[in-house]
Amino acid sequence: MIDGFLALYLFMLAAFTGHEIISRVPVILHTPLMSGSNFVHGIVLVGAMVALGEAGPDDTVAKVIGFIGVFLGAGNAAGGYVVTERMLEMFKSSKKPGSNSTGAKA
Repeated sequence: MIDGFLALYLFMLAAFTGHEIISRVPVILHTPLMSGSNFVHGIVLVGAMVALGEAGPDDTVAKVIGFIGVFLGAGNAAGGYVVTERMLEMFKSSKKPGSNSTGAKA
């Protein structure tokens, strides 16, 4: 039973620490922060898949929690890459190559 309380304590500590760190990041840096941390989402996804694979045949609760972890981890990773792609699109030039700046035909 101590292991369960230790795991809950670590989870709560990580959640509060993460909230405090992210809340202090300026809004303008949230998208680069998310794009830079996509690898963490992949690690979470792999960890959830391992936890799901280690669930015993009669451990329904572990399978449900593992499935939810895989589902949310995959969604989080995919969303991070979508946001990164949108962010990179904002920095691309809107001018087509070979066009002049006046808009008149040459």
